[in-house]
Amino acid sequence: LIDPVLSTQHQNYSLGLLFSCLLLQVPCLGSRGDENRTGLIQFHFHLLSTLPEIHLLIFLAFLLMYLLSLCGNTAVALTVCTDRSLHTPMYFFLANLAVLEICYSSVIAPLALVNLVSGRKATISLTGCGTQMFFFVFVGGADCILLAVMAYDRYVAICHPLRYTLIMNWKVCAYLVAGSLMLGFLLSLQLTILIFRLPFCSTKEIDHFFCDIPAVLRLACTNTHVHQAALFIVSVTVLTIPFLLICLSYIFIVAVILQIRSAAGHHAFSTCSSHLTVVLLQFGCCIFIYSHTGSSYSPEQGQVVSVVYTFVTPVLNPLIYSMRNKELKDALSRVLRRKLGWAGGAPA
Repeated sequence: LIDPVLSTQHQNYSLGLLFSCLLLQVPCLGSRGDENRTGLIQFHFHLLSTLPEIHLLIFLAFLLMYLLSLCGNTAVALTVCTDRSLHTPMYFFLANLAVLEICYSSVIAPLALVNLVSGRKATISLTGCGTQMFFFVFVGGADCILLAVMAYDRYVAICHPLRYTLIMNWKVCAYLVAGSLMLGFLLSLQLTILIFRLPFCSTKEIDHFFCDIPAVLRLACTNTHVHQAALFIVSVTVLTIPFLLICLSYIFIVAVILQIRSAAGHHAFSTCSSHLTVVLLQFGCCIFIYSHTGSSYSPEQGQVVSVVYTFVTPVLNPLIYSMRNKELKDALSRVLRRKLGWAGGAPA
């Protein structure tokens, strides 16, 4: 007789396996030769260091940067939402960027911190790895496209100030943000499905601290030229084209600013320079990683540079914008005084 408990466990396992296959759109075959196409596959993350002391230092550094990122970007988003003086298109885009940065770092940081604190090679399932890669590409791609939208907003504000309110109305702003999210979602969905239809070899150690695309592609035991081409198309769409549009916008912006010899010109340059600093940091690291795929990809360089755009950049974004933007600093101080006044029983 079949044990009812074992029968129930087998049914639950089968349902979970079927759900994993439907999610990643991979065929679920019963033979052992197709085991690497099912949810049975387990990836192993590479240890950043074999020394426990180094692991502890890296863990504390990552944890500190992640908490600072959450606090800084949350403060920016809440300040823009609560202070009516910041209800303009520029700060609307900045608040959305802060929310994307929170999601972006939260896709990577928690799992990386768990792996570090465990001190051993942590594992992740096929479905888990695909889910992490999907949200990483989705949020990261939308982030890059939104930076291009912000550059266009500054171009219209400085080069066409009289038509700014007409061009950048709230309906257009909402469409631009929604378009950034939709494009990032579609590109991420197609790329993730394409990659996770690959057969993977017996060695399944990801030479990284998260499921990054080049590191996962190296584990495939088949030709990945088509997948490299798809990655190139996605990189051009979310990295190269937005970066070129940003550069073109700033060429026109700088040409106009050089003709303005007043305090308004200096203020315009200040708001643009903070955005340009974020752009160079974000796009520089991403282009460096995703332009060196295939045989030229270096896992060691990939890990180091990935730390910059997954941990450091989300921390620097709110700091750069708040330090170089007087309006945001003043609004943030007003919000803090108001909240502290309410907490102390004496509203400001």
